[in-house]
Amino acid sequence: MPSAVRKFSHAIGFDDAPFAREHRGDVRVFGTVYAGHTLHGVVSGRVRRDGRNSTAEVARLVELSGAREHLHLILLQGVALAGFNVVDAPALGALTGLPVLLVARRPPDLERIRRALLTRVPGGARKWRLIEALGPMEPCRGVWVQCVGLGLAEAEVALAALTVTGRVPEPLRAAHLIAGGVTRGSSRGGRV
Repeated sequence: MPSAVRKFSHAIGFDDAPFAREHRGDVRVFGTVYAGHTLHGVVSGRVRRDGRNSTAEVARLVELSGAREHLHLILLQGVALAGFNVVDAPALGALTGLPVLLVARRPPDLERIRRALLTRVPGGARKWRLIEALGPMEPCRGVWVQCVGLGLAEAEVALAALTVTGRVPEPLRAAHLIAGGVTRGSSRGGRV
């Protein structure tokens, strides 16, 4: 008998707000809660630019959403928020009890990231180890992904269920638009 395929219709996606290159301090982070293709909630918090509080803050926002018991998946636009505030994706999965799917439009330049972390970012060696432990991003439905707590086939199912416009799943697309709109006064697509 074939094993049941998990549903991924209820998800929360996170993206950080745009910030100036010279900005130091906290950066806003927005999460959008989706049931299917319908937006059901928005949460916001703050993480330190190049800091180390993103994992705890995202876990807190998942709880704050009030939807934790309904969620099937956490989506992140890449592994870091606010510059190099690297999310410990396995720890986030353990804290929330949810699989984590990292999504990017294109694969990152890992050598450039490694150099930046090891030469310019406090705690960069630890952050690089977190990134390295995730393994390489893999192509999946027109984007690149890293999976924690789910397999690539399940990631494909999740992306199919949650993508409406373009290639980026709706919870990430909406979080990106909201972050830009709140921060700049208007939003635009494209970077997610």
